[in-house]
Amino acid sequence: ISFTPRFIHSFLQITLKFLVKICGSKNMEVTFKAVTHNPGIIIWRVEKMELVLIPEKTYGNFFEGDCYVLLFKVKNALSYDIHYWIGSESSQDEQGAAAVYSVQLDDYLGSSPIQHREVQNHESDTFKGYFKHGIIYKKGGVATGMRHVETNTYDVKRLLHVKGKKRVIAREVELSWKSFNLGDVFLLDTGKTIVQWNGPKSHKQERLKGLLLAKDIRDRERGGRAEVRSVEGDAEKQSPQEMEILNSFLGERNIKLTDGPPDETFDQEQMGKLSLYCCFLLDQGGAKIFVWKGKKANKAERQAAMARALDFIKTKNYPFTTNVETVNDGAESAVFKQLFQRWTVKDQTQGLGKVNTRGKVAHVKQEKFDASLMHAMPEVAAQERMVDDGSGQVEVWRIEDLEPVPVDRQRYGYFYGGDCYLVLYTYLVNNKKCYLLYMWQGRHATQDELAACAFQAVALDQKYNDEPVQVRVTMGKEPRHFMAIFKGKMVIFEGGTSRKGSSEPEPPVRLFQVHGSDLSNTKTIEVPALASSLNSSDVFLLRSQTEIYLWCGKGSSGDERAMAKEVSSVICLDTQRSSEEIVAEGQEPMEFWELLGGKAPYASGKRLQQVVLDHEPRLFECSNKTGRFIVTEVTHFNQDDLNEDDVMLLDTWDQLFLWIGKEANETERKEAVATSQEYLRTHPGDRDLDTPIVMIKQGFEPPTFTGWFTAWDPFKWSVSFIRY
Repeated sequence: ISFTPRFIHSFLQITLKFLVKICGSKNMEVTFKAVTHNPGIIIWRVEKMELVLIPEKTYGNFFEGDCYVLLFKVKNALSYDIHYWIGSESSQDEQGAAAVYSVQLDDYLGSSPIQHREVQNHESDTFKGYFKHGIIYKKGGVATGMRHVETNTYDVKRLLHVKGKKRVIAREVELSWKSFNLGDVFLLDTGKTIVQWNGPKSHKQERLKGLLLAKDIRDRERGGRAEVRSVEGDAEKQSPQEMEILNSFLGERNIKLTDGPPDETFDQEQMGKLSLYCCFLLDQGGAKIFVWKGKKANKAERQAAMARALDFIKTKNYPFTTNVETVNDGAESAVFKQLFQRWTVKDQTQGLGKVNTRGKVAHVKQEKFDASLMHAMPEVAAQERMVDDGSGQVEVWRIEDLEPVPVDRQRYGYFYGGDCYLVLYTYLVNNKKCYLLYMWQGRHATQDELAACAFQAVALDQKYNDEPVQVRVTMGKEPRHFMAIFKGKMVIFEGGTSRKGSSEPEPPVRLFQVHGSDLSNTKTIEVPALASSLNSSDVFLLRSQTEIYLWCGKGSSGDERAMAKEVSSVICLDTQRSSEEIVAEGQEPMEFWELLGGKAPYASGKRLQQVVLDHEPRLFECSNKTGRFIVTEVTHFNQDDLNEDDVMLLDTWDQLFLWIGKEANETERKEAVATSQEYLRTHPGDRDLDTPIVMIKQGFEPPTFTGWFTAWDPFKWSVSFIRY
């Protein structure tokens, strides 16, 4: 990246003063009108010195000539992260505007957010973690006439170079075989067809990430109406049609491909010696700069904090691409706090008492959901990820014998892991019918059923003149609007099928975990009917032929308990009891434990009940392939981030979990404990070397581990799943 040294001086003395004037408080109220307390991401782009909201479908696409501002709201907490992203070809004015808009957004939110500075090709793991399918760098920018990424258009000709196993980056490169190498994955996007070329030396995880990115482009940018094909670089003769497409756009290959550079990894050893400057600059050995802002700092000091950090980077001769994160007194990030051996919170109580209640759900002022804003202001729809409040017309089909069969309306909201469903949602915009077509795919559906679901979705789409927007929904990953359609009464059964005439017996005992606090974000997931499935942070429904128990964990909220009561009226229609028996954690009758096969340890204890943790859990992928101990952090993690060929480290501060994937290499297996000890020894927080280390083999995870993952699926890696 090429930048002139004048940038920082210009930012400090000219750009800042000019932009603060044009970003008045009234303008900010209009600019940030889409900001709410709802969790998720919202992204703006700097266009002609103004901040413009971009559509959600384009999230993950960044023009190299532009600058962006991203706001992330943490779930169940009054905590925000603000990132401003600098494209490698953006102007100094745009860079300054993005920085100042970040300051203004921070002020708008009460100076509580954590601010991050991101530079193209050098983004933080936190930033990359927002985009699970990957980031795409696009050439050009608003100055060259490039508008937002267009959807449902086939006028596309581009070659994407896909890099990375965990955090995927895709960059537009020249449409030529010269851009290829043997160690990476490439996507040729021609609009109606996306061809994936897998280098012979590319990693299988990299190939999977490339495929997910290709499908994401198909579903989000083409409305599901594009074909994805693949070519194995060491078996090109087996894909003659795909090679013909590649050669027609790239020309005949007359060069020998090289191996290419290795995947970039994050080296934990770069977290060197810490130095504290002026009581508010924390230098992480040049790897990252933290700016700590005290509560009593005046507005001018807060606005100048980022500029001072940039000036500090220049003084220390650090790279321009050095990450900067600003944290506020009382709202420090987990990454910042883990740089200190002891981090205390004012008025914090000890033991099982509750800690600082900032971010507690019960204390958050709930704003009424106004569906009328969805069509009047598209930026609100983008932030809410909702076309409306879910009150439109719904039709549901189940794939049976490869054909769509209408589902009884009384069974709407019931989804079985052994089935696939089509959900057609119709709503009105200015008296015109609009359609959303959801394809829900059960985790245990057969390949034939999955293929039939996609085929029937195309047929249904054509029936409505190609108007529906197609949304592929995998089991457990349901978007908010999909849940809102069923008004809090969506139930996911782990296995089995809902089709008539099924010979599979009804389980005598079933256990359901309820997630959500209102009609638009609640779903109920079946879990194994065992005591080890319980979790102190949630509400569970235990159903037998004669009994219904509503078990309330100590960490559950009143809203969650109220929604669980609503769900119980649906789940328990076939039982002999007319109402549920409410059971508080710790006051269970013997009959309750007997239905679960007896008492057993489950995810519990003060860590899961605390509202704000001293140190939030962090997940890392471990590697010793370079001869040094290296870890790469996985942000916003879930069970899908545990890969079979990895050794994963889950740090909950008072314990270290080492998860050993069944495909992890022998060296990593043998040195797992030594690796975790090395992690403790090199941790910048001066960790206790006697911290307990728990080694876990894939498929044998205890509740103390699974409790850190929402809706843990114990059958995810089973060789054969037995439906019940």
